[in-house]
Amino acid sequence: MATTPLRAVITGATGMVGEGVLHECLQHSSVESVLVIGRKSCGVQHPKLTEIIHSDLSDISSIKDRLTGFNACFFCAGVSSVGLSEAEYTKITYTLTLNFAHTLASANPDMTFCYVSGSGTDGSEKGSSMWARVKGKTENDLFKLPFKRVFAFRPGYMHPTPGLKNTLSFVKYISWLYPIVRALTSNIASTLAEVGVAMINVAQNGAEKQVLEVVDIIAIAKK
Repeated sequence: MATTPLRAVITGATGMVGEGVLHECLQHSSVESVLVIGRKSCGVQHPKLTEIIHSDLSDISSIKDRLTGFNACFFCAGVSSVGLSEAEYTKITYTLTLNFAHTLASANPDMTFCYVSGSGTDGSEKGSSMWARVKGKTENDLFKLPFKRVFAFRPGYMHPTPGLKNTLSFVKYISWLYPIVRALTSNIASTLAEVGVAMINVAQNGAEKQVLEVVDIIAIAKK
C-alpha cells in the first residue's frame, strides 16, 4: 500500500539528536521535504531542506503562515537540567515545547508529533527527580493536543552517526562500550540512526503505544 510522503518540521537540528534525525530524513525516500526551525542555522544544505531562523521557539505565532502543509514534527530541541532550577528547566522544557506544539497543531491538525523525551521520564509527575517530572508533564500535556497522533520517544544512550558534527564530547570516551551493551541488552542503548528511522516510521504508520522506550524504538526502526 502506498504511503503518504512526509513533510516534516524538525527542531533542535543544531544538537546531536536533531542533527541525526535530520540526516535520516534527508536520506529517506519517504520524506518529501523538511523544514528546520531554530535559533541559528543548522549549516546543512539539501534540495529537500528549508530553514527558518527564529529567535524564540516559545512563540512561533509570527511565522504560523509558513507552517501549514506539514504532516510530521520531530521535536528534538532540549537542554540538560544540570545547573537549572525547576522553574528554569520547566520554562525551557515544558512551556517552550507546549507553546510551539499548540501553534503547530492549530496549523496542521493532521500532523503526527514526535517528542524526544528520555529514558527514565516520570509519567506520574510525582517522583523525586525534577527533570523526570517535568518531562513527564510535557509528555502528558502533549498527548492532549489536537494532533492526529503524538508519540513520546524515550531514548537512552544514542550511538552517534559517523560523520555528523554535533556529537556530544563525552560520547567519544564511552562509545567503545556500545557494542558490548547492545549485545547484552536492548533496553539501554540504540543508535541515533534508529531513533531517526523510528520517527519516520511512526509518522507514516503509527505505533501501538504512545510512549516508546528504547526497546520499542529499536523494533520500530526495523519495520
